[in-house]
Amino acid sequence: MADVKIRIRPNGPFLVEGAVELTDSAGNAYPLSPDKPAIALCRCGASKDRPFCDGSHRASGFESDERAPAG
Repeated sequence: MADVKIRIRPNGPFLVEGAVELTDSAGNAYPLSPDKPAIALCRCGASKDRPFCDGSHRASGFESDERAPAG
């Protein structure tokens, strides 16, 4: 079983659970608290704290609820 789990929240962010390193396109690491069990990554593009979710998806009208293929 993987040490990191990524869940897609209905109409919301990617919820990343477990110890990860998050880097930008230049390879610079974002500071992440080791005490925080999860981070939420924006999918809607409306967050003022990108790449992190700030809840803006609720007011932006973002709708997405992908499902894994059956079987």
